[in-house]
Amino acid sequence: MSDHSERDLLRELFPETARELFGDGRAPQDTVGLYPVADGRLALVSGAQLAEFTPLDPKGNKALHCDLCHYTRSRSEAAVYRVVVGARRSRYLTLCLNTEACQQRAGKSGVQTLAERIFPIESPYVE
Repeated sequence: MSDHSERDLLRELFPETARELFGDGRAPQDTVGLYPVADGRLALVSGAQLAEFTPLDPKGNKALHCDLCHYTRSRSEAAVYRVVVGARRSRYLTLCLNTEACQQRAGKSGVQTLAERIFPIESPYVE
């Protein structure tokens, strides 16, 4: 019985083929991002975690400060969102309506910081 697997032999003898078949061996990067979904809602994804942001009806006409990119926006360019983070607990955030441009301004570290404020989400049910 051999001490070497097929994968080990391919990596040793044919490294390019092994990279094509099995990848380069690096750990996969966590996915972090804010994505628009139906009805104006947004989904924040961080690895295997998911949070849904629900827009609130606009009230007033004052400018809003985006919690992600930290730009001040008019009511037509930003909205207030609610995300449920636990049983009877919600967080309220102001975000730009153009999420793609907002994420570019904030950068990956800005989106990661937002995810750290939201996650981990507790069970929404009271035990």
